[in-house]
Amino acid sequence: MHQNEILSSPNRQITLSDFSQLTKFRLSITVVISSIAGYFLAVEVVHLPTLLLLIIGGYAMVGASNTFNQVFEKDLDKLMLRTQNRPLPAGRMQSSTALFIGVVLTLVGVSTLYFINLKTAFFGSLSIFLYACVYTPLKQKTSLSVFVGAFPGAIPFMLGWVAATNEFGIEPGVLFMIQFFWQFPHFWAIGWLMHDQYKAAGFKMLPSGARDQSTAFQTVFYTLWTVLISLLPAFYSTGSLILTFPSAIMVGVLGAFFLFYALRLMFLKDDKAARFLIRASILYITGIQIVYVLDKFLFQ
Repeated sequence: MHQNEILSSPNRQITLSDFSQLTKFRLSITVVISSIAGYFLAVEVVHLPTLLLLIIGGYAMVGASNTFNQVFEKDLDKLMLRTQNRPLPAGRMQSSTALFIGVVLTLVGVSTLYFINLKTAFFGSLSIFLYACVYTPLKQKTSLSVFVGAFPGAIPFMLGWVAATNEFGIEPGVLFMIQFFWQFPHFWAIGWLMHDQYKAAGFKMLPSGARDQSTAFQTVFYTLWTVLISLLPAFYSTGSLILTFPSAIMVGVLGAFFLFYALRLMFLKDDKAARFLIRASILYITGIQIVYVLDKFLFQ
């Protein structure tokens, strides 16, 4: 018995590892954290059952999107070094198994979010559809796929607000816009760094199709818009979504840091600058979410 347990243990580890890769565990967790931040911004008192449903539904929603994406791109993932070891291209999992997992996650995600309210379930369903059925096939056809993909990518931050209030107004709209515009510099920096691998797979990710001045300038342009939109709540023009002056300064500092690395990419146009911009973009979106939430509970 003991010997069989030892032999079966690696198989369980591989299964957990493959599930983690299939659903992109770390990415899914960051998306869930984004939804939690949106929830905290909308509530005065945390309702734990709703928060738990949001966490489960949010992870299932993102996990389903990533799973369907990998099913559809299995053969293309074989062509890129960064994706060759995923469960499907590596042959550790059948497409039918992954598709089943994706369907189950979709049902779990949508039904769980429905228990919160219908609007939350609707936006969750829309996110899965846009990511899997529109963004994924467009990646090989046009660089506008990044624009389409920014819609499902921007939903989680506002989803928390909708889950808390059952309303979509200016407040979740601003949260949506922040994460919508943020995705362009973030993904174009990734596209810049992975350009050769994406090109080998036939993906069109950069706006000009090349690592050139046009792509770099647009990256700076969208970074600037992201920073400006993030400061809107400081002017008390975004309903009950408010940012006090000290916190606005912190958001501004984070924005200046983000913009600096976008400008650095435009002037240097090298992989090292793109890598720094990716890190700066993650620090920025995480940082402003933390500042927004702390500002609500500590300074308002």
